[in-house]
Amino acid sequence: MPNLLFADDKKTAAANDAQKMLNTLGLNFPPKAKRVIYLHMVGGPPQMDLFDYKPNLGAQFDKDLPDSIRKGQRITTMTSNQKRLPIAPTKYKFAQYGKNGMWISELLPWTAKMVDDLCFIRSMNTDAINHEPAITFMQTGNQNTGKPCLGSWVSYGLGSMNENLPTFVVLIAKSTNTEQLQAIGARLWSAGYLPGEHAGVQLRTAGDPILFINNPQGVDEKVRRATLDGLKALNEINFRTVGDPETHTRIKQYELAFRMQSSVPELADLSKESAATYALYGDEAKTPGTFANTALLARRLVERGVRFVQIYHNNWDTHSNVSGRLPLQCKDVDQACYGLIQDLKARGMLEDTLVVWGGEFGRTIYSQGELTKNNYGRDHHPRCYTMWMAGGGAKPGLVHGETDDFCYNIIKDPVHVHDFHATALKLLGYDHLKMTYRFQGLDQRLTGVVPAKVIDSLIA
Repeated sequence: MPNLLFADDKKTAAANDAQKMLNTLGLNFPPKAKRVIYLHMVGGPPQMDLFDYKPNLGAQFDKDLPDSIRKGQRITTMTSNQKRLPIAPTKYKFAQYGKNGMWISELLPWTAKMVDDLCFIRSMNTDAINHEPAITFMQTGNQNTGKPCLGSWVSYGLGSMNENLPTFVVLIAKSTNTEQLQAIGARLWSAGYLPGEHAGVQLRTAGDPILFINNPQGVDEKVRRATLDGLKALNEINFRTVGDPETHTRIKQYELAFRMQSSVPELADLSKESAATYALYGDEAKTPGTFANTALLARRLVERGVRFVQIYHNNWDTHSNVSGRLPLQCKDVDQACYGLIQDLKARGMLEDTLVVWGGEFGRTIYSQGELTKNNYGRDHHPRCYTMWMAGGGAKPGLVHGETDDFCYNIIKDPVHVHDFHATALKLLGYDHLKMTYRFQGLDQRLTGVVPAKVIDSLIA
């Protein structure tokens, strides 16, 4: 992959150079974003408690969800045996912020400060109703595992911007509360049928960032180099014999691992970050494994040329005890997200860095289990949920989409998961219909074969 994409792309760059870049790389549009930080809130944040305020629902407390609203839509087995579906209005206060008057919950005071930087989508919807297929669908465009994820597609399409770190890095943040964790595994950052080099590389947030990053005792750099040279020679013989392209992937990964022995320790050393930076992200950024710490690492990663950073934050699956869990979840991420956006902006990187925040689906307006004025639970809800984007060509200050008075159905400007993927790819310079990979006789793509559309109103 040529490195022309990584040339200076300041606004002063000549138009003919931009066109030359476009033609050389096979992009379909001039890219607005050249890197992505994706913050996945695993479990499904409750949109009505955070972003999608319904002030009239207070009068509906403990009344049954009307059949005219549910319309026979399926619900999970966790609430299908309940005798009632009692409405649980949010217990949290809301206020309007920004030029567009976006409603934000009291649980997100830092997010409230930056609503004019964010592009809110209150009309996301998905096909999946349970976590495993829903997370997989959100990440890969398919409910079945084994498909390439968005990060792998970006790696495949845009290539690397550095020689000493992976193109696609995954971080798993520890949540303060751990009542109901979901499984998070490498299937979510798999390259699927794409060449293996496009898979995500997980950096651990405690101990050595990567297992076996250091040489074994008694093995110095010269011995390691000689070993790798020998392995490369053997792999080249194997490639000439068998012709498996994954052999070259293996060679590249060995070489990258060798270079990472010096680049990763420098990346993980946060001791030189300023006091002002920690004040921005919060003191939790000093503690390895916290969401704030991973958000700061994400900035350092993209600053060093990593193309795609994926952060997973667990325990948003609030089937019960919303009042006991949701404040902790929000505290984990609120200031850190603010810090990340402001940090990127101050460094001149937000303009071409797309930041995404959201879960795999939303939550129900009716309570799962016991309902009181002060506490309730919420089941899975694929019909509508809220996500936000920032930077990278996303339209700042936009509030897109609308749900009904029960926060149950979308009544204006729906955005399906495939539409979201198509839009993200356009921001990165690709037509989702043309970004394909030949596999099993088909031109495979992230958005699959079901019709999907770019939501142009989300683009600045």
